[in-house]
This record gives sequence, C-alpha cells and structure tokens, in this order.
Amino acid sequence: MKRLSLLTFIAGMTFLHAGPKAPEGFKPLFNEKDLTGWWGLGTEDPAKWQALPADKLAAKKKKSLADINKHWSVEGNELVNDGHGLYLTTDKDYKDFVLLLEYKTVAKADSGIYLRAVPQVQIWDSTKEGGKWKHGADKGSGGLWNNKKGSPGKDPLVLADKPFGEWNSMKIQMVGDIVTVHLNDKLVVDKAPLQNYFNKGGPLPAAGPIQLQTHGGAIRWRNIFIKEL
Repeated sequence: MKRLSLLTFIAGMTFLHAGPKAPEGFKPLFNEKDLTGWWGLGTEDPAKWQALPADKLAAKKKKSLADINKHWSVEGNELVNDGHGLYLTTDKDYKDFVLLLEYKTVAKADSGIYLRAVPQVQIWDSTKEGGKWKHGADKGSGGLWNNKKGSPGKDPLVLADKPFGEWNSMKIQMVGDIVTVHLNDKLVVDKAPLQNYFNKGGPLPAAGPIQLQTHGGAIRWRNIFIKEL
C-alpha cells in the first residue's frame, strides 16, 4: 500500500507540472509557470516600434521586463496583474487567428485585449458603481471600443458579463481586419472590422502581438490558447 501511495503521489506531481492542455489545433500562450514568451508594451503605434532595427527592438523588449516582473506574476495556472504597469505582450506576432482565454476582473478595473497591438476588445466593470456608463460600460464587455462611435462592433450586441468573482470566457476570431467575439458563449461582435486606432482610416498592421491590457484594478487570466489560421 505504501508503494502504491508513493507512485500515486509522484504521478500526481507530474500531472501538476505538465502545463496547460490546449484544445485540439490550439497552442498555449501561457505556460502556467513563468512569463516566458511575453514582454511589456503600452499603447504604442506598432508601425513605429516594429520599424526599429533588430538590436533596438531587442533592447526595448529587455528593458520592459523589469516593469513586467514588477506588476505581473504567476499564481498556479493564472496570470495576475496588480492593475498597473505595461501590458503583457506576446513575443510572437500573429496575423489571422482564433484566440481563447478566460479572465476574472474586479470593481473599477478597465482592461482589454489588443489585437496585432491595436486596441481593443474591451473589458469593463459593467456596473453603474464602476462609474463608466457614460463611456459605454453599461453595454458590457467584448466590444471593439476604440472603433468610431456608431460603427459596427463598437458596442457589444448583448450584455454577457458574469458577476465579479466568476471567470469569463472569451473567443476572438480575427481574419484580415474582421473580428468576431463571443463572451461567455454569447455573440457580442459579429464580423466587424477593427479600426486602426493609430492611423484613422488606414489599414491595420498585417501582423502584430496580442496584448493583455490591465489598469484600474487587479485582473486574472488563464487558459490562453491560440490557433493560427
């Protein structure tokens, strides 16, 4: 019995450190161990920093890690941000993809997901107490908030946010400049073009990183997977 218990314990420990199991066709963006594969970036025009010489871009990425390590941490299978600092940014650039993730937000937090480094799929505190109903928070999360007012996708089709303390699941598909978003299995953006925040009326970058933006309050992320199309 003792031998069996020891083997069972070892097998359990192996499972705990096996890393995330991605759905078929997807790859994990977060290894559930550390911040490997990520660097730090704010709201910056990708046309500018992507044009840097390789050595200067490498230096920019390296310098950002001090800020990332200050404000981002790993707790079990979760990425945790304290509500401050640069946004977690993938080392790799992506063109067309399906992105899956889960997040848990808190009161007053105002966050989002940048696609090809362009803002953003919005994440709100959608309660009245959050103080941002005048900006559209009453309509809920998942919309392409930086699109021009009245344009397709800016406001989510339905309010799909879960209460604080619960995990929200998000599925984002991007093909060309067309974005579709499901929040908690509800369609909130239906094949709407993401507009270029930095170059109004201009094309989106052909490829770019995915950024997890967090400010105004701590937010947690987990089960982050991508499938390139």
